[in-house]
Amino acid sequence: MSAQDRYDVVVVGGGPAGATAAHDLAKAGRKVALLDKAGRIKPCGGAIPPRAIRDFDIPQHLLKCRVNMATMISPTNKRVDMPIDGGYVGMVDRLEFDEFLRARAADAGATRVTGTYVRITRENGETLVHYTPKGSVAEEVLHTKLVIGADGAVSKVGRQEVPGAEKIPMVFAYHEIVETPPQNPNRCEIYYRGALSPDFYAWVFPHGPTMSVGVGSAHKGFSLRGAVADLRAETDLGPLKTIRGEGAPIPLKPLKRWDNGRDVVLAGDAAGTVAPASGEGIYYALLGGRLAAEACDECLKTGDVKALGLAAKRFFKDHGRVFWVLGLLQRFFYASDRARESFVKICLDPDVQRLTWESYMNKEYPKRNFVAQMRIFFKDVAHLLRLA
Repeated sequence: MSAQDRYDVVVVGGGPAGATAAHDLAKAGRKVALLDKAGRIKPCGGAIPPRAIRDFDIPQHLLKCRVNMATMISPTNKRVDMPIDGGYVGMVDRLEFDEFLRARAADAGATRVTGTYVRITRENGETLVHYTPKGSVAEEVLHTKLVIGADGAVSKVGRQEVPGAEKIPMVFAYHEIVETPPQNPNRCEIYYRGALSPDFYAWVFPHGPTMSVGVGSAHKGFSLRGAVADLRAETDLGPLKTIRGEGAPIPLKPLKRWDNGRDVVLAGDAAGTVAPASGEGIYYALLGGRLAAEACDECLKTGDVKALGLAAKRFFKDHGRVFWVLGLLQRFFYASDRARESFVKICLDPDVQRLTWESYMNKEYPKRNFVAQMRIFFKDVAHLLRLA
């Protein structure tokens, strides 16, 4: 085994988290391999906030459209428009977006390896990543010092290496990509109705020439495909050509610990970093990949495996509060149609709209306008008490 066959870090999974980690490590001068199945498209609304575009140098040509308003729709079909004052949400196609990130990592110096992860073993002080190359059944091995597991919600790396990874709560999502109708191409709608989702929501999101029509639920036995069919029929999207359909689990609570204390750290969906209530994951995947890369780089510099814990520590310092608030929101307001009706009604409040979009676009809980925040808090408490 030559030095050329050994890596500082092997990244398992080439979605936004894994591709970002590989890119950052390669730019830092580390020898890194990016192991990815290639070809799989994750079901995703495709929304990314301006901060993601800024922080991760996302080129404008990847934005299929810019959304400046979302419409919230209650169980009784009340519609609340939430305009984005002075901002927008970028919408990407994951097929193109993810491949761009992987190619950028390779351009920075990462070695792309196409195959399926099998397991991790250790031998003579090295960590061995076993995988089967695409089109083969024979296992091959990548020799490395550290591993970043960015292999999705049901992470094989996480389940094998990080205690508790198998206990992340999930929502199962299914969507269909359809051709965009000529009228209202930037339509962005979120449906809060138990018939479409008993515990989450359904959506219509624009992607330029196509649209994502989907639904999520954690209830076993609930027909996601049936709900999407119902939504398409209700919204006059049924006759449109279906380009593809995709389904996958989406985690809704981050792991408290992302590393195994030895040679593995998780990132993205594998670490559970999808925002509760909204299901937003792209920004947090990009960030998780960067934090995992920084933790690995620090570990390689110092030889201290405790550095692997920095990824989770830094994430929760900056975003733990928002995840906690969103978790409460989902718990109380997604519990019944009566609760959902109250939730959509709250969205009429201009202060709620402004603070929601400020928080979303900048990924920071607004520190100013304390009076508005207190007013929102007491309004929410009043709604919750009426639900009790």
